[in-house]
Amino acid sequence: MFNLRFAKDYLLHRLKAKTRHGLHSPFVYRLVDTVIYDYRAKKVYAEIENIREALLNDDRVIIVNDPGAGSRVINDRQRKISAIAKNVLEPPKFAQLLYRLAADMQPDNIIELGTCLGITTLYLQKAAPEARVYTLEGSPEIAAIAKRDFAEAGLTNINLILDNFDNALPEVINELKKIDFVFVDGNHQKEATLKYFEWCLPKVHNDTLLIFDDIYWSEGMKEAWAEIKAHPQVTVTINLFWVGLVYFRKGQVKENFLIRV
Repeated sequence: MFNLRFAKDYLLHRLKAKTRHGLHSPFVYRLVDTVIYDYRAKKVYAEIENIREALLNDDRVIIVNDPGAGSRVINDRQRKISAIAKNVLEPPKFAQLLYRLAADMQPDNIIELGTCLGITTLYLQKAAPEARVYTLEGSPEIAAIAKRDFAEAGLTNINLILDNFDNALPEVINELKKIDFVFVDGNHQKEATLKYFEWCLPKVHNDTLLIFDDIYWSEGMKEAWAEIKAHPQVTVTINLFWVGLVYFRKGQVKENFLIRV
């Protein structure tokens, strides 16, 4: 049933979605043309994908215990690192999209909900080297592997917080004067998604970008995405099917875009 529903959603998206052509918003046209559709190879991609490849070939077994309530991770189960890398990590295509979005924006701070093995964190930090990255992870075993990846890449400006999202996210938000860039992954439930969105709202600004992963994961996630789009503070959303981008640009006509990638 899940696969049939998901396939139907994907087909409908493909039928309705646009490419860069026919976009009348200069902001969205530039974003799609120069950032989202920039598929050129970059040296940093190969560097990080080498780390991914090592994880995909790591057959060590760890016990996963994740109080962060990640919907893709099974608690208290023996899992091979290679299986986690294969089934949980963002695919290269979308990890590299996150890189381009962060590189284009150059935020002062980045919040990531769901470190997993650290691949997307590496992409985000490499994209904006001056940004302070806060990445939240619930599993000690998985966090330890991510820390190893960060050290291997020589990155020291990453604050990996090992805690439940509900505990850690409010503390991070309170610490910051403003929120620039947030990637919400790791808990694909309607109530949690809307809660994290609402917690961010007091500190968003004209250039803030919130990114929600797996917006078609379930009926609940589809409902959460619909509520986020309708929120009065939100002016522009870009639905790429796999992820949704949310902007708060004052003076911009409220509009929701479906873009084919």
